[in-house]
Amino acid sequence: MNLQISGLQKNYAGQCVLNIDSLTIEKRSFLGIIGSNGAGKSTLIKIIAGLVDASSGFINYDGEKVSHRIQQNMTLVFQKPYLLRATVFNNIAYPLIIRNMKRDDILTRVKEVMKSMDIEYLQNQKAWTLSGGEAQKVALARAIVIKPSLLLLDEPTANIDPSSVLVMEETIKKFHQENKSTVIIITHNLQQSKRLCKEVAFMNEGQIVEMGEVDNIFNDCNNPLTKKFIEGEILI
Repeated sequence: MNLQISGLQKNYAGQCVLNIDSLTIEKRSFLGIIGSNGAGKSTLIKIIAGLVDASSGFINYDGEKVSHRIQQNMTLVFQKPYLLRATVFNNIAYPLIIRNMKRDDILTRVKEVMKSMDIEYLQNQKAWTLSGGEAQKVALARAIVIKPSLLLLDEPTANIDPSSVLVMEETIKKFHQENKSTVIIITHNLQQSKRLCKEVAFMNEGQIVEMGEVDNIFNDCNNPLTKKFIEGEILI
């Protein structure tokens, strides 16, 4: 899904927390968004997902304004997973059920994604009994089971164990490669952005300071603020 952002602003209590004049995110790209707390990263991704309204400006999705049809083709995974009070299988199946997919196709699709993430053994377990890493894997499985054209990830591996991080990263990479979907990930882990992303955008005080290919941003950035952030002078 191609995104064209223009004149996007968001104000809270009279304060501008997001101000992006122009930003293009090409279809099939894998973009990492980095920046310190309060830089506007989560606000931006929530506006893209349609969960928060912008104060002004607009986003075009493949040349169209956001609609129910477009929202049906995007998913968002939060830092803290929000799961239904149901089994793991039913949690993953839920987005397929509400899209009226046939029962046999649902069974096949859910089993495929559970197998790919090595969580088949959890299928009958209740969601509220899962560990943090398990719950986050289920949240990701539920997000990718519909094969969205736009996958949005807001710190999806924060505060989980290293083995779960590895599974999550491999799943995200494989999903992107196989489905050619657009992926946008917010991450505080700079090494993770290097491992996963093709492009990186650095945000500061609600603005996109610099954006480019991963190697260029980390090894030859142009903006001194970007350099200070990467070198740790601007705290995450």
